[in-house]
Amino acid sequence: MHQASWMNPELETVRDNARRFYETELLPHEERWSRQQCVDREVWYKAAAAGLLCPGISEEYGGGGGNFLHEAVIFAEQGRMMCPGLGNALHSGIVAHYLDNFATEEQKREWLPKMASGELVGGLAMTEPGTGSDLQSIRTSAVRDGDHYVINGAKTYITNGTTANLICLVLKTDPTKGGKGISIVVVETDKVKGLRRGSPLSKVGLHSQDTAELYFDDMHVPCANLLGPEEGQGFRQLMKELARERLITSLMSLACMERAIEETLAFTGARKVFGQSLLSMQNTRFKLAECETKATLAGAFLDQCANKLLIGQLDGTTAAMAKWWVTEACGQVVDECVQLHGGAGYMLEYPIARLYQNVRIHRILAGTNEIMKELIARDMEKRLT
Repeated sequence: MHQASWMNPELETVRDNARRFYETELLPHEERWSRQQCVDREVWYKAAAAGLLCPGISEEYGGGGGNFLHEAVIFAEQGRMMCPGLGNALHSGIVAHYLDNFATEEQKREWLPKMASGELVGGLAMTEPGTGSDLQSIRTSAVRDGDHYVINGAKTYITNGTTANLICLVLKTDPTKGGKGISIVVVETDKVKGLRRGSPLSKVGLHSQDTAELYFDDMHVPCANLLGPEEGQGFRQLMKELARERLITSLMSLACMERAIEETLAFTGARKVFGQSLLSMQNTRFKLAECETKATLAGAFLDQCANKLLIGQLDGTTAAMAKWWVTEACGQVVDECVQLHGGAGYMLEYPIARLYQNVRIHRILAGTNEIMKELIARDMEKRLT
C-alpha cells in the first residue's frame, strides 16, 4: 500500500480512529442500509461524536481544526473499507468548504457548527435531469420576490438527497447571462415549503448511499441565504471548489485500487490451480505487477496534488489530470483483479465484486473523464496564443 509522503503519526491516528468507527458503526449495517438505500439518520451524530465531521473546518466554527490531509485519510479509509453509505466526503469535504470559503460570518456561525455536530446534513445540488457537466445549461431558476427567492426546477443524482437538510443549490438568478447568471442559494429544508424529494434512486453500486431527485415548486428561500456577496458568483465558486472535489474522488479511487490489490494478492496466494498457487503463475504475477505500478504512480501524483492544495496552488488543469487518470487506472486495476479471481470475482460475497460495482461511478463523479480531458486540452490550446 502506498505510504503518502505527507503521512505522519497524527494522521495515522486519525486514519486508525476512522477505521475503527467504520468497522463498528458502518460495516455491520451495510447490508441493511443497502436495502433501504440510505443510512440511518442517527449515524451522522455518531460520526460527529467520533470527530469525523468537518475535520478540516476551524474549531471556531465547531470543526476539527485540521486541514485537507485530515479529510483525505478519513475519506480514503472509508473507500478502502467499502462502507460508502455515509456521504461524508460531500458533507465535510465539499459542502462545508463552500460555506467556509464563501458564506458570510453570520452564515458560517449559524450553519457550520450544526454540520460538525450532525444536526445539519449537507447536500450539493448541481446536476439536472437534462444537464450534467454543462453547468451553464442548468434551468433551475430563482426570481426575487421581496426579500425571498421563488425557486422552480429539478435536480437529480443528488448525494444525501433524501437526508440533507442544508443544500447548496446551484441555479440561475439571471438566465440571460449564461455562466455569469449562476448563483448558489443555501436551502434550509426544514424551513421551506415547495421542496419535494423523490424516492432513493437504485444504482449499480454504492447501494447504501442516499441518492435522490429533488423538485422545487415555487419554493421560497430568503435572499439572505445567497452564498457570496452578490448574485452571479456561483460559477466562479464552483470552479474554485471543483479542484478539491476532484482530488477527493481521486484519493478514494486510489484507496479502492489498493484494496483491490490486497484482496487479489491474498486470493491468488491461497487459490490452487494445477497443483500450484495462482500467484506463482507468471500471468498472475505480471498482472499484479502492472496493478501495483499503476497504484504507485497514482499515489505519487496525488501526493503532489495534495501538497499543492494545502498551499492553495492546485490548479484546475492538474486536478483534472489527476481525476481522469487515477479513476481510469482504478477501473483498470479493479477489472484485472476481478479477472484474477475467476468466477469468485463475480460473486458479491467477495469484496472485489463490490469494489467493481462501486468504483465505476468515479469516472463520472465530479465531471466526467471526457470533460476532464477537454479542460486539459483547452489549457493546452492557450500555449498557441
